[in-house]
Amino acid sequence: MNWRDKPLPYSDASGRPTLRTIAEIVGVHVTTVSRVLSQSQTPGVRSASEATSARIRLLARELGYVPNPHATGLRTSRSHLIGVLVPRLTDLVLATIYQGIEETAREHGYNVFVANSSDDPIQRAERAEMLIGRRVDGLILGDGRIDDPLAESLRNRKIPFALVSRRSGNYPSVTCDDVLGGQLAARHLLSLGHTNAAVIAGETYASTGIDRTAGFRKTYSESGFCLAEDRVLFSGFDVEAGYETARQLLDLSPRPTAIFAVNDFAAIGALRAVREKKLRAGEDVAIIGFNDVSIAGALPIPLTTVRSPLTEMGEQVLKMILGLIKGESMHPHMLKPELIIRESTTGY
Repeated sequence: MNWRDKPLPYSDASGRPTLRTIAEIVGVHVTTVSRVLSQSQTPGVRSASEATSARIRLLARELGYVPNPHATGLRTSRSHLIGVLVPRLTDLVLATIYQGIEETAREHGYNVFVANSSDDPIQRAERAEMLIGRRVDGLILGDGRIDDPLAESLRNRKIPFALVSRRSGNYPSVTCDDVLGGQLAARHLLSLGHTNAAVIAGETYASTGIDRTAGFRKTYSESGFCLAEDRVLFSGFDVEAGYETARQLLDLSPRPTAIFAVNDFAAIGALRAVREKKLRAGEDVAIIGFNDVSIAGALPIPLTTVRSPLTEMGEQVLKMILGLIKGESMHPHMLKPELIIRESTTGY
């Protein structure tokens, strides 16, 4: 039996490897490990042979060892820091969720660090390592992906984490019931007689777009109106992506009488495309979004949308990560959406 088959020796309270863990496995003194990994040398003293140094570095990588920059000042095994990864710092959806995270963290004596991943796999891995390097007690991922290698890595390294807004597999998460949200949007449009609808479906890697689209299509199909593939287009979540995608949909024949955008900003882009086509939103083409961001009701044509309980999501995921830090078992949790009807579907 080798070290991979046994619990890590001398790991910290969260199960993470320490310098002493590496020293025990390699069979050297902890100061030797420290010198090798910090690349520091005492004049006239060789820290280790090249072979031993190479073994120490390799083992540190395999174990996912992260040096603790605050080690000399820590009196407990917890830093009371939580790291949060978001797709972009300007995202109003994640900003609202983050507000709930931060306020709840403060109530529980925690501080929060946030980092922007730009929804890029390489950048999010780098940002995650940066946050882990600050010895956060846990990570909240607001940029999760359907097949998420980062989540798998964190689980293998026994780093507490939870997803928010987007789900991934059966990992701990707090999300809106996005399938139900898509169904609410579909029922509303069908109640208005819109049997010829189209969808701006978001990114293929994000559960939000996938689940909202699935709920929408299922409701239309059950009502006897299957949406053709050319009427369900994946795109970015931003205004420009919504605009470009809506232009494509509005060029179809017959033209859709309703467009469901899985994100409010994509819906705002669709409103622009409708206006440029000399059409009237809510009269010629119904537009419905998702999330109910703060500006949705203040637009020149107020946006019908499915409200996601964003602040509550932040509050709940912070409580979830605190439970995980304590070693409690947590499961995916979904919050209920609410249909908010405004003039972009009903006219004015």
